[in-house]
Amino acid sequence: MAVTALSAKAKVERLGKLFKGRKRGLVLTHDNPDPDSMASAVALAAVLHSRLGIPTDVAYGGIIGRAENSAFVRVLKLPIVPISQIEVKEYDLFALVDTQQSVKNHALPDGVIADIVIDHHPTREGELVNPFADLGSGAYGATSTVLTEYLRAARIEPSPELATALYYGIKADTRDLERQTSDPDVECYLWLFPRIDRNLLSEIEHPQLPLRYFRLYHSAIEKARLFTGAVITDLGEVYSPDMVAEVAERLSFLEEAKWSLASGSYRSQLYLSLRCTDRRMNAGRLIREVCEGLGGSAGGHGSMAGARIPLVGKRANRATLKREVVRRFKAAFGVEGERGVSLLSDEA
Repeated sequence: MAVTALSAKAKVERLGKLFKGRKRGLVLTHDNPDPDSMASAVALAAVLHSRLGIPTDVAYGGIIGRAENSAFVRVLKLPIVPISQIEVKEYDLFALVDTQQSVKNHALPDGVIADIVIDHHPTREGELVNPFADLGSGAYGATSTVLTEYLRAARIEPSPELATALYYGIKADTRDLERQTSDPDVECYLWLFPRIDRNLLSEIEHPQLPLRYFRLYHSAIEKARLFTGAVITDLGEVYSPDMVAEVAERLSFLEEAKWSLASGSYRSQLYLSLRCTDRRMNAGRLIREVCEGLGGSAGGHGSMAGARIPLVGKRANRATLKREVVRRFKAAFGVEGERGVSLLSDEA
């Protein structure tokens, strides 16, 4: 049932009507979660527990690998655990945040329909199978904004840790309110600011970085190729899928590029991350079109998007798939015949 058009107060009331009496809830982020997904999940768990009296746990699939994301969980002491530590049969209420049922980049078991789905991304086809679906209306730049409105509507005063988590979730997903930002994002950002712990925020934003981080960046820049309006790099095997998105984000600042694409392999999956600085383009739509028919999952919105494609078979087959994916993107960028130049070349 779609509830997107309702007020936050009406949404919280609908949660109570639909799920009052459930025994135990489980909120799942998307796999390899980012701060927006984790903050939103913890906030929803707080609403379900405080408003409905349902004890609720938060879990994720994949890993939390990026330094800022690891610091985010550690510093704020967020109650979030790997799905491997969860017995799914112990729960009778399931929720997905910052993802959707059909996207499949989450750890919800096959055959289980989530009772609650809350996501700021555009609604995917066939997503209205869930009893409670608050999906991307285009009015929010972060799912943390949606859940901040839920907290306010439920009159739940967040702890400094939860306020900091939601604040950073909005900050990270909107790139300091510069990207895909709406009035509700700004309003919630300002409402949260007096409630955050600035010392904890600083620890998250400036973590110590491992040596392999710098080695990966060195390789990313060394392998990057600049085409007319696009920069593309292959990171090879990465120690964390999060790094693919981080590199794509960093390369999007290159002044000659409207598009930046980074790819990397992790545990027999090819991860792709796409960024776009041209507001007339839609990264989410493009990545879904390019990756259609390749399996896995893909999604996003105007300026940022990502995909995960299974790598199967022999190494030669995997290399062929990676070349085909890059070829499709180059064709979409209109640079298919170009050779590109190295970022380290004097020609760049």
